[in-house]
Amino acid sequence: MMHFKIGDRAVYPGQGVAEITGIESRIISGTTVVLYMLRVLDTDRRIMIPVSKVKQVGLRKVIDDEQIERVYQVLRAKSKPPSKQTWNRRYRTYLEKINTGSLHDIAEVMRDLSRLKYSKALSFGERKMLDQARTLLVKEISVARELTEETIDAELEALIATTHSSPGEKPAEAIAR
Repeated sequence: MMHFKIGDRAVYPGQGVAEITGIESRIISGTTVVLYMLRVLDTDRRIMIPVSKVKQVGLRKVIDDEQIERVYQVLRAKSKPPSKQTWNRRYRTYLEKINTGSLHDIAEVMRDLSRLKYSKALSFGERKMLDQARTLLVKEISVARELTEETIDAELEALIATTHSSPGEKPAEAIAR
């Protein structure tokens, strides 16, 4: 089981990087439960997670340099051609990937949606999903590398842009305007 201490940074799937602000014991339904008290850095949301449920909810340590390089490899890799699925089926698939909390899965979502927008206009839900994936990646990598979010966002954008198949091509949304 993974153990955290006060002040540690951890990643809560679908929420992003959080700081462990406390470890408390509370009596819930007559049973004493030890809880991690979290504050999500991006939203300032407060979350309590029973220590015994850390693995079940997917709370994990912030990624290291080796894992960051693997994420960058995912972003550099060619994505599969867009599936013929409807946008809402793709959306559900992407949502499942984001909710795993795996930065590799989140990087796939960002890569695939970023490239998809060059061939067709994204739905509102897909645009929000792309923004969420980008935010989760940027926040965690910036915390891990101790760099500004702007620096990491520019790096990720450059990775996506350099691996796009047609240099200089504008996203479908820009063409539609």
